[in-house]
Amino acid sequence: MRAPGFWSGGGGVLPLLLSPLASVYAGVTARRMATPGWRASVPVICCGNATTGGAGKTTLALDIGARLAARGVGAHFLLRGYGGRLRGPVRVDREAHTAADVGDEALLLAQFRPTWVAGDRAAGARAAVDALAQVIVMDDGLQNPTLEKDLSLLTIDGSFGFGNGHVIPSGPLREPVAAAAARCQAAVLIGPDETGALAALPPHLPVLRARLVPGPEAASLAGRAVMAFCGIGNPSKFFATLVEAGATLAGRTSFADHYPYDDGDMETLLREAASLRATPVTTRKDFVRIPQKFRAAVTVVSVGLEWAESSEIEALLEPMALRLPLAL
Repeated sequence: MRAPGFWSGGGGVLPLLLSPLASVYAGVTARRMATPGWRASVPVICCGNATTGGAGKTTLALDIGARLAARGVGAHFLLRGYGGRLRGPVRVDREAHTAADVGDEALLLAQFRPTWVAGDRAAGARAAVDALAQVIVMDDGLQNPTLEKDLSLLTIDGSFGFGNGHVIPSGPLREPVAAAAARCQAAVLIGPDETGALAALPPHLPVLRARLVPGPEAASLAGRAVMAFCGIGNPSKFFATLVEAGATLAGRTSFADHYPYDDGDMETLLREAASLRATPVTTRKDFVRIPQKFRAAVTVVSVGLEWAESSEIEALLEPMALRLPLAL
């Protein structure tokens, strides 16, 4: 599904009319979060956000997983598996599972580190610990109380921020910003703060800044015409990444987040690319949702994080790498 347009700002009277339902939603979330969770025997890092949709959590989780691996720490990823049918706990098998089974993020994460899908995050953490995980990195789960976290990072998309600042269904917030921030040790702002989101954070909360950068495979697209398509939370970020890599956007098509491509979709997209004499390009998350027989015709461009001060994220991870309690 696509988010309502008024969630990004404005909206007239709609947010006001929906505010009673938003109050109920926020209250239910607050009561759920008051329930204590299970404490794992290894550190748990949560890459969460306050809004629905993509804020860069998966990209942040991948970056953290790589940094822990560079320290010799065996991190396992844990997530709900949005869009998949399996409730878990199940370890993702890239050869056996599809996006319909475990979701697209899980398949992407499993390319790099052991990955677990579990509707019950505590049960998933137990399975990861039994499989000798030294650190658990959660992709999402800030609003899930079943598992205690040692380090929670509030991920913020600089181009979207907190939308209109209202809770579902009046806006995109899963809970008030203050409530989410109170459970975090730092915020991670990805891209410039175009909406003034940082003003909504408590003044004592550290803010780490990063930006999305294209992966090395994007260099081959410099000066070439591309037909870009994606079904992610903020398609404009992907299109901007391609432009930054030097590609010429001959065409662009966006779908709803986690969109399941079928044969008809791909045939239409490839015909359009051919008519434009352009290379069809998509994201890693979209690629795993493309029917297998079309994948050879599509170029994948990854994105990573470039930190303004990499020492800041390393300092937060140091206690995790040493398997010591986080000093707050």
